[in-house]
Amino acid sequence: MAKNLEVALLLDFYGEMLTEKQRDFLEYYYDDDLSLSEIAANEGITRQGVRDAIKRAESQLFDMESRLGLVRRFDEMRRGLDEIIEYTSKISEYNLRHSLSREINEYTVKIKTVAQMLLD
Repeated sequence: MAKNLEVALLLDFYGEMLTEKQRDFLEYYYDDDLSLSEIAANEGITRQGVRDAIKRAESQLFDMESRLGLVRRFDEMRRGLDEIIEYTSKISEYNLRHSLSREINEYTVKIKTVAQMLLD
């Protein structure tokens, strides 16, 4: 995963655990695509001060993920739900080709709907 995307995802999960300034700096840098110099000028601090604050905040995000693993678990659940949807499609196709059980068709549609709802 690209670092920008990874930090953005970590920020979504753990951003509220950072200080407001740390969140702001990360959002300016990653979401708004401002340079360190632009952020420094807007905030009235040095470019090095912005860089240090961003690096500290990134380090905290990665540390939180290594301890809590919420992003990893989220990715695992998403992959599992994708598999469930794939398998329900295969069951439905098999059912149509072989026995045409209305109950199996209804259950696979319900399972697929719930899995899709959890993904959205």
